[in-house]
Amino acid sequence: MAEPFADLLKESAVFVNRDALSPHFMPDHLLFRDKQISLIVKALTPSLKGERGRNLFVYGKTGTGKTSCVKYVIDEVKKLSTVKAKISYINCRIYNSRYRVLSKIISDHLPTYAKRGYGLVDIYERLMSWIEEDGKVLIVVLDEIDIVKDLDDLIYTMTRANSDIKNGGITILGVSNKISFKEDLDPRSLSTLYETELVFPPYNSSELLAILQQRSAVGLKANMVEPSALNLAAAISARESGDARFALKILSRAAEVAEEKKLTKISTKEIEEASKSAEEEIAYELVSTLPEHQKLVIYAIAMLTLQGSRYKKLNQDSETYLFSGEVYDKYASISGSLSKEPKSSRWYRKYISDLEMQGLINTYESGKGIRGHTKLIKLAYSPDKIKMTVEKGLYKESEAEGKEEAKEQ
Repeated sequence: MAEPFADLLKESAVFVNRDALSPHFMPDHLLFRDKQISLIVKALTPSLKGERGRNLFVYGKTGTGKTSCVKYVIDEVKKLSTVKAKISYINCRIYNSRYRVLSKIISDHLPTYAKRGYGLVDIYERLMSWIEEDGKVLIVVLDEIDIVKDLDDLIYTMTRANSDIKNGGITILGVSNKISFKEDLDPRSLSTLYETELVFPPYNSSELLAILQQRSAVGLKANMVEPSALNLAAAISARESGDARFALKILSRAAEVAEEKKLTKISTKEIEEASKSAEEEIAYELVSTLPEHQKLVIYAIAMLTLQGSRYKKLNQDSETYLFSGEVYDKYASISGSLSKEPKSSRWYRKYISDLEMQGLINTYESGKGIRGHTKLIKLAYSPDKIKMTVEKGLYKESEAEGKEEAKEQ
């Protein structure tokens, strides 16, 4: 029995530092992002000096370095003794409501108070008095801000707080994959924003290659990966969307394949084998972080795909095509069963467009003869896995929402 465990503890013949191939690893230098880092610093400078500055919103597709750059700036700022601002970094995948965000800020800066389990109003008032006691500026970094379920309430609360604070202030640094996320905000929330915007472009193939070379030099044994393999991983990722996270996921998975097969080199064969599973893994991660109603829409598509369309003639070659109308009906039914108000058909069409843009579904315009012209929808990934991913999150969220509602009342 001891031998299998002994094998697990042996030094890897492939990896030197597995973490170096993780998208969360922070290298000494972030390649091709000097300009963006400088612009973030420039935008935050008034707040760092203790003055009320403009809010900053950072946009860009997944894997374009937004979070890494923001975290890099935060880490560098914290090293400076002259900074007059306090900073809270908040991952909105975890802290996905107004109550959770405000609680996290209190936990960061007033941990003793946070343990007492106060309600929303008490937390807000304590936060205001903490800022005003010495006129400090609080920079709140909201990573994946569009995930917050009651975003209108959060934005309005935090921006209007500056009207209540006589001495000091709050600056928001929002990070989002969706450049259009503000379109979902209520006009009253939009009217309180005073923001600068920064868009991160996707990486091109040569940039992705340099990033992979940088990370493999730190993470893998010397000469472990063939240059042609790195070129292929970069090319695949550039073709997909310029996503550095995807490129690193491919390389990491290929390295694991090489380790399992006891190979001495990572070749293009391992890269090709790894790219498919890496794509699926990222897709399911994406589903788990979708905004609430997009998540319910893709859940409806998965459920109908498993049950089969009620229009049998659309099922061809084992692929299930669904009418947009029946997907909306299923989405509305699921929303009602969860005591949530379904969004209008206009919002639903926007959600379908967003899901297609993210590569999670495919849509087609029907030809003549199928109830006129309508949109047909097909899931791009396993309906079983989509269903399981959404259900796992829904149960956790429902339980957490019940606790939060009790505290807010």
